Amino acid sequence: MENEINQQETNNIKNQTTKWKTEIMKTCPIDTTFKLLGKRFTILILRDMLSLNLSRFNQFLHSIDGLSPKTLSTRLKEMEKNKLIYRIVKNGPPVEVEYFLTEKGKAVEPILHQMASFSTKYCKEQIFVDKNDKNHIRKFFN
Repeated sequence: MENEINQQETNNIKNQTTKWKTEIMKTCPIDTTFKLLGKRFTILILRDMLSLNLSRFNQFLHSIDGLSPKTLSTRLKEMEKNKLIYRIVKNGPPVEVEYFLTEKGKAVEPILHQMASFSTKYCKEQIFVDKNDKNHIRKFFN
C-alpha cells in the first residue's frame, strides 16, 4: 500500500515537472525567434535584402526558387507586422513599392552568418557543388 502511494506521488511530481517544462518552453527565446523567422522563405527574403540589397517584389520572386507571388505577399505582410521590414510606396505612374530592413531586421544578419558557417562546416557536400560556390558564399557573408 505504501509503495502504491509513493508511486502515485512520484507520478504526480513527474506530471507537474513535465507541465512546468512545457509551460517554460512556450516562452523559450529560441522558439520565439523561430516563430518570427521560421516560416518558409522568410529567412531567404531577409538574406536577399541583406546580401543582395534587394527591395522590390519582383526581385524577390526572381531570386528565390519556388517562391510564389501569393506566398511572397503573405511573408512581406508578416515581416512588416513583426517589424522586421517596412515599406515605402512611391506614388506616380506606375506606383512603386520598396521594402527596407528595420533595425530589428538588420539584427538577423549575425544569425544568417552563423547559419552559413554551420552549413559550410557540416553540409559541404550539399553546398559546394563546384569549386566556385565557396567564393560566392564568401561574397554574401563576409
